[in-house]
Amino acid sequence: MDIRALGYLRLETTKLEEWRAYTLDVFGMVEASGTTEDTLYLRMDDRSYRIGRVLGAGGRRRRARGSGGLDVLVNAAGILRSAHTEQMSLEFWNRIVAVNLTGTFLVTREALPALLVTGRGVVVDFSSTSASFAPYMAAYAASKGGIQSFTHAIALEYAKQGLRALCVAPGSISSGMTDGSGAGGSNRGPGLPEDTDWELLGKLRPALTGEGFADPATGFAGPESVAGVVAMLASDEGAFITGTELRIDGGTHM
Repeated sequence: MDIRALGYLRLETTKLEEWRAYTLDVFGMVEASGTTEDTLYLRMDDRSYRIGRVLGAGGRRRRARGSGGLDVLVNAAGILRSAHTEQMSLEFWNRIVAVNLTGTFLVTREALPALLVTGRGVVVDFSSTSASFAPYMAAYAASKGGIQSFTHAIALEYAKQGLRALCVAPGSISSGMTDGSGAGGSNRGPGLPEDTDWELLGKLRPALTGEGFADPATGFAGPESVAGVVAMLASDEGAFITGTELRIDGGTHM
């Protein structure tokens, strides 16, 4: 999720009076967007040993502000690359899996103790509709499919301790990752191969277009389409939802 989507999510959380947001950022993208009174920015790098320190620092600041334990974790990191599978290097594969899947695991592992203490913790992971339909993106698809399986596993493992775990699977959402301006991107989007089968990719058009839905020209919806859903799922309104994924794709996969 890029700066715009995070901004929308912060806006949604301000509607829940007792929420305070903490943003963990690797690439420095969110820092540039600024913070608010209800949002604390925590800079980290992609080394696993730093994650526990950063979460610990956030915990100390939460206690200092009297804001209690860690109620919700949203794993929204992701990078996207495209290539024919037979031309995909191991380095290419490992980089995408490391950020998308391993990163989700590492942050969740370090956050679980604080989430379990509350007896009502929530983990919302970002998968993608690309987990089931992603030509030219085998590494990305595998990482996002892995996130779905990981989410199901921890939902079952920690259900008796009051933890809810679920994931959202966005479809075509306008973001720095899809337009190429985000971390790890290029100015040409995900860089599809020159011999891309556009007829095949044409199947990824959402059914819902027009005002309030996806842009009819691009087929992309705005990040607010996802942020509001995440805020709902993480709130008490989603208290009976766990161990599943919710597609947010405008009917692309109907």
